[in-house]
Amino acid sequence: MSDASSASRKKSLPALLIVVAALVVLGVVLWRIDRTPSTDDAYVYADTINVVPEVNGRIVEMPVRDNQPVKRGDLLFRIDPRPYQDALNQARARLDTLDKQIALTQRSVNAQQYNAQSVKAAVERSRAQANQATDTLRRLEPLLSHGYTSAEDVDRARTAQRAAQAELNAAMLQAQQASAAVSGVDALVAQRAEVSAQIAIAELNLEFTEVRAPFDGRVAALRTTVGQFASALKPVFTLIDTRHWYVVANFRETDLKGVRAGIPATVYLMSDTGKRFEGTVDSISYGVLPDDGGVVLEGLPRVQRSINWVHVSQRFPVKIAVQNPDPALFRVGTSAVATLRRDGHAHDASR
Repeated sequence: MSDASSASRKKSLPALLIVVAALVVLGVVLWRIDRTPSTDDAYVYADTINVVPEVNGRIVEMPVRDNQPVKRGDLLFRIDPRPYQDALNQARARLDTLDKQIALTQRSVNAQQYNAQSVKAAVERSRAQANQATDTLRRLEPLLSHGYTSAEDVDRARTAQRAAQAELNAAMLQAQQASAAVSGVDALVAQRAEVSAQIAIAELNLEFTEVRAPFDGRVAALRTTVGQFASALKPVFTLIDTRHWYVVANFRETDLKGVRAGIPATVYLMSDTGKRFEGTVDSISYGVLPDDGGVVLEGLPRVQRSINWVHVSQRFPVKIAVQNPDPALFRVGTSAVATLRRDGHAHDASR
């Protein structure tokens, strides 16, 4: 009996060890899953801009093709510069004319300012003579009725008063002309400032006829060619910023505990699952559009839940900055698998 029991225990021992080992392995797997959450709900992302001209005009040169890589400063397209060159030439010609008018008027002003003191003295002298002639006439007129003076003396005094007043008016007119000449120069100088501003705008518009790449990138969605009329601030095509690549991975909210910017991540692309790319968490979204109503905030991303009839965890986008991406594989929208390593040390994720 004892031998049978011992044999039974010996037979059950391996099975027990297998169960224990399986539980240990399961525990390790669950621990690993908890420490390294993963998702295949991910895609490749890069910043993009709409390439828009600043001025209107017909495209006369477009050296790029759709999907072509470009370097910063490369010419993307050129708008017909002739109308803007003509506007610049016209503004410069007007400025040259104004400069000549200002110089001519300034010489006249300088001459009049040189005589300003004598003109001022002439005005004062004429005013004194006019006042004296007026006073003399006022004294003589009452004496005429009493016979103390002759009508001829009164007429001479009246004539002298009128002559003195005329001389005063002439002197004052000369002074006003000098002042008007100075004002004329001021007006021309103000016009010159306006024309100078027009020249600056014309030069800028002429510069805007050449649209160049602001960064290294790749042309996308090019649907036009030479001869097309381009309107200001309307997109001609899209430029993808290939300097920095990201993977946007939608993780369940239950997986986000301990996830923060800077922790390491691993990325695989569906186009080549054999290549592994390292990265770091750049940021975590703080809002998505809910599928079941509630307050909707414009501009938030919409992340579909996997099962609509069961209340499941919401998914939030986690933006992963990829280190050393392969230019041949990384395309905007490429499907990816992302794994986070929450046990890794966070470091600076800034670019």
